[in-house]
Amino acid sequence: MEKNAKIYVAGHRGMVGSAIYRKLVKEGYTQLITRTSSELDLRNQQDVADFFAAEKPEYVFLAAAKVGGIIANNTYRADFLYENLCIQNNVIHEAYKTGVTKLMFLGSSCIYPKLAPQPLKEEYLLTGLLEETNEPYAIAKIAGIKMCEAYRAQYNCNFISVMPTNLYGYNDNYHPQNSHVLPALIRKFHEAKVNGTAEVNIWGSGSPMREFLFADDLAEACYFLMQNYNEAGFVNIGTGVDLSIKDLALLIKKVIGFEGELTFDSSKPDGTPRKLMDVSKLHELGWKHKIELEEGIKLAYMDFLAKHI
Repeated sequence: MEKNAKIYVAGHRGMVGSAIYRKLVKEGYTQLITRTSSELDLRNQQDVADFFAAEKPEYVFLAAAKVGGIIANNTYRADFLYENLCIQNNVIHEAYKTGVTKLMFLGSSCIYPKLAPQPLKEEYLLTGLLEETNEPYAIAKIAGIKMCEAYRAQYNCNFISVMPTNLYGYNDNYHPQNSHVLPALIRKFHEAKVNGTAEVNIWGSGSPMREFLFADDLAEACYFLMQNYNEAGFVNIGTGVDLSIKDLALLIKKVIGFEGELTFDSSKPDGTPRKLMDVSKLHELGWKHKIELEEGIKLAYMDFLAKHI
């Protein structure tokens, strides 16, 4: 990507999009195109067509999506399917129509079957049933991967897809109901510490295993792949290391300095038992994460304190 190339970052205000935007600014790119959701509704086909016709971006990072945690995914099932399909369909199709040089579509690790072998290799896609609670979101993301592959096959578009693991970092969502597990725990432990609460109750048994990647590391990987990867198959992006939700909670407790006890509510759903990415393909391409989990949680907590307290 030339430094003066026109680059559209879709979803630049979200955690992932903002990290990609910061990385591009740091690398000296001067023609970055952004639109807030109030300025451009990516669900609206005509609006997206008009935007691409007017701006003619050369490169696109498609990081815009309707996202949420286990409750949001399971509650707003129709919204997650419909809105994500609309966003992807419109952006990918207009990128093709206006001759975008290269597009990167960002998916999610929830695309993999619930009981797929661990760690999750790219070839396990569509080999089994999905986790029921976030099936609509996963189906939308699978459609996005297949859409990029189809436009590559039929129209020779250089459209690539990447599958990030669980993410956290700057500009994360700390909503009490609609956030993911790591930011939700940061908020819970912080509030318990401030309020002098004796214990923090955590959803589920604490036994599911999860992998977490700092969003700025994801941005580094996306930038690397945008420069170096031009193949049909998608690429997992993660650390290749996981830990239990209980151990995650203990780590966050330590970072925040909460002195009370932990309890687990086993009546609440655990979700997928384990979700660890096989990142050997990414490592072979020449990229590895830099920010380890404890350091990343400290950075995220400082960001939470700056923006939410």
